Amino acid sequence: MSSCEVGGFVDALRRELTGDILPFWMNRMVDAKNGGFLSRIACSGRPTEDAPKGAVLNARLLWTFAAAYRVLGGREYLDMATRARDYLLEHFIDGQYGGVYWSLDHTGRPLETKKQTYAIGFAIYGLSEYHRATGDGQSLRVAIDLFHAIERHAFDELYGGYVEALDRRWQPLEDMRLSEKDANLSKTMNTHLHIIEPYTNLYRVWKDPLLERRVRDLLSVFVDKIIQGDGHLGLFFDERWQLQSNIVSYGHDIEASWLLHEASLELGDADWLQAVEPLVIKIADAAAQGIQADGSIIYEHDRTAGHYDRDRHWWPQAEAVVGYYNIYQHFGDRNALRRAMAAWQYIDRHMIDRTAGEWHWSILPDGSPNTREDKAGFWKCPYHNSRMALELIERTERS
Repeated sequence: MSSCEVGGFVDALRRELTGDILPFWMNRMVDAKNGGFLSRIACSGRPTEDAPKGAVLNARLLWTFAAAYRVLGGREYLDMATRARDYLLEHFIDGQYGGVYWSLDHTGRPLETKKQTYAIGFAIYGLSEYHRATGDGQSLRVAIDLFHAIERHAFDELYGGYVEALDRRWQPLEDMRLSEKDANLSKTMNTHLHIIEPYTNLYRVWKDPLLERRVRDLLSVFVDKIIQGDGHLGLFFDERWQLQSNIVSYGHDIEASWLLHEASLELGDADWLQAVEPLVIKIADAAAQGIQADGSIIYEHDRTAGHYDRDRHWWPQAEAVVGYYNIYQHFGDRNALRRAMAAWQYIDRHMIDRTAGEWHWSILPDGSPNTREDKAGFWKCPYHNSRMALELIERTERS
């Protein structure tokens, strides 16, 4: 496979990013009436103007447009990033108890005030990226404050890792679930993956000894607790890290393979790289069990029930592009490059909504678009697909 072919592949990603994904969110999702961004557009294209505003969506929008500005330039991307930052700082930060609210009503008033560690992590991710892009000191200060809030309240001194959620005053919470589909358990793979991700990004701009130690601790949690013997990730755990689930999430597998590698590379520690890099390959190989003949990757496998969820959700396709390109880039595996390109070809043929813009939530097993779920919403955002393009643009420009 020639460098020309790789260049054409990345050029196609750039066109999708700048011609479809980012314009959709800039042109369709700004809330001109109440500030910030709208929180829902149905698959029909109709916005729901009174939908609750989620911290995760706002923080992911902040990360997306800050990263776009940092990598591509463009005042329009900076304006969107600043809009997201200002709204987060003004409305989502809990000025009394610290952390971020889980959700607001459409006018910006606190709605669900629990402290979900996952959401605070994404706020750190977005704010640290805004600082990377602009040098803004306030964003860095708030990101550091949020890091300390997680460490003060959610870090488990006894068993390691982070508790899933607490109430507004950082007291125990009966229902800790991130979403209705999740198990109500105190520790999850998903939250830990999306804590090592923002902690790594924060470490890029703030070389704090405690932060460095926590990135190392999180890598240890993955190596010792979360990554299973077959290379798949365990999903749900009790407080003592006893696995309570037998579900395989192929998208999280491939996403974790490159995010854990990224954290190890950022530490610059040869010993950690030597320990983690074989696992990076092992996890990516395990994720490949979900790859189909058309290049797509299916959603989940419940090994207890023997059931496969064969929907092709939007985000695992994007993560497959980055994850397998990472394997090619660092280990010279040309089959991984073919997997990355095949995932993109599937996205290009099936996932992109050529009529209404952006990507479908998923493609159903019969090949038709999922028209039940949101086009944009509490969970449907531009973070995975924008990052796919931005990662490959940066990686190829550096090489």
